[in-house]
Amino acid sequence: MIFLLISICCSVTVAVLLKLAKRYKINITQAVTWNYFFAICLAIVFYRPTLHDLVFAPINSVYIALGILLPVVFLFLAGSVRNIGIVKTDIAQRLSLFIPLLAAYFLFNENFSTLKIVGLTVGFVAIFLTLFKKTTQKSEGLSWLYPIFVFVGFGIIDILFKKVAQIKAIPYTTSLIVIFILAFVISLISILYLSVVKKQKIEFINFICGCILGFFNFFNILFYLKAHRAMADNPSVVFAAMNMGVIILGSLVGILIFKEKLNKLNYWGLFLALVAIVLITNVI
Repeated sequence: MIFLLISICCSVTVAVLLKLAKRYKINITQAVTWNYFFAICLAIVFYRPTLHDLVFAPINSVYIALGILLPVVFLFLAGSVRNIGIVKTDIAQRLSLFIPLLAAYFLFNENFSTLKIVGLTVGFVAIFLTLFKKTTQKSEGLSWLYPIFVFVGFGIIDILFKKVAQIKAIPYTTSLIVIFILAFVISLISILYLSVVKKQKIEFINFICGCILGFFNFFNILFYLKAHRAMADNPSVVFAAMNMGVIILGSLVGILIFKEKLNKLNYWGLFLALVAIVLITNVI
């Protein structure tokens, strides 16, 4: 359980860092880029892949898709945290599990239990209630689109990672490093473009913040995988505890520390999100 607690804390810390980035005028695009650089370094230290596997890794379309999607969705995640807060963003990210579940049902004809179907229904209601807001101020613009992109983006990423798990040519952890490398290269190209064409300065502070972000981002993944190995007989419990833990801790941090305001319907959405995860993972 200690592995899960560490993973939950790291996940919420990432959201907190993204929330603070605007206050301290951190360039998110640059920070996300160096985040992947530092994650690669840590992954090589902890996973110790062979040079042969890294050099001759089969670069297929799934790796490329993830290499593009990861930094793009990370930027939307940052935008969502800045615009609508940690609470709603964490719920959108954690409920993205509905997309691979729907794909399993409609595309792969997987049989669903009644509890899982009820859980999906409750989850969609939870999303609506969580994002509901009475005010329609112009200053908010289309900020509600950010959590939608987070929801869809992380759902697609989850499907793609399931495909990566089916690749047996190299170990899964090595595949993860290859994907991080692709994400870093693509992100690096984007900041070099912004630097040369848009005259955007590449600043050392963004490198430092990116490395801190990469530290927590990587250990979130590392300890989540360790939790699954330690509790191999109860994967649904690990999954439910991780998602519910992030939603609860993220909500406490957002409401108590950052004074994020939720209306009554938002609180109902938060409660139903937890109910949906319990139903879907069948931990009751």
